[in-house]
Formats: sequence, C-alpha cells, structure tokens
Amino acid sequence: MAHPFVHIEIPAEDTRAAGKFYADVFGWEVQTDPNFDYTMFQAEGGPGGGFVGVHQSTDGGMVQYKVDSPLLYIGTDDIEASLAQVEAHGGKTVLPKTEIPGIGWFAIFTDPSGNHMALFTNLPRA
Repeated sequence: MAHPFVHIEIPAEDTRAAGKFYADVFGWEVQTDPNFDYTMFQAEGGPGGGFVGVHQSTDGGMVQYKVDSPLLYIGTDDIEASLAQVEAHGGKTVLPKTEIPGIGWFAIFTDPSGNHMALFTNLPRA
C-alpha cells in the first residue's frame, strides 16, 4: 500500500456550521451521519474527512481536538505493523488500534517532532 492520506478531521466549535462554510466556499459535499452525529465532507480530487468538536477527545481522552490542529489519517493495511514502524523510528503510539463499529479501525501516534497523526484501515469488503 502507498499509505496515502485517506481522511482529515478538522476541529471546530460548531461542526455543522464548519461544514456549511466549506460547502459554501469550496463546493464540498457535506452531510451529517445521524448515527454518529458526525458531519463529513468530500472534497473533489482529495481525501474526505469530517469536522470534530473542539475539546472533544478520542477514546480514553488520549487526544483532545483543538483549533489549529487538524488530524490527518494515513491509510494502511496493517495498523499494528505500521505502529511498530512508527515506534522503531522514534514515534510513539498514543491510541492503539481501536474499532470504529461497521467502518474499520484507527490508531493515533506522534511522530518524533510531536505531531499527532492517525492510521486507518477499512473493514474488509464482502
């Protein structure tokens, strides 16, 4: 796998208003998933993503979203192997492989500079 960026989370005080802003300004397709109350976007030619509430945190509170700190997700076929490589090269696992029910798995790490990044693997398609 080439490990492309596959998802971006943009923190916002009002996630629905943020979605409207980007839809109005850039023409992104925006929708809110009622199951997760998660406002998502799809930008033409690029990865999609979502808007997360400022001060919202990941499972266990390991990462707290804040303005000026989007979280970029890198695609991988094997989160555990990617995390092993992260740690072998000076990064640290912040949140281990965690299931997103019905969607896939993610994990969060820091690079040696301290930037939070994420990994993502889709559920296998039938």
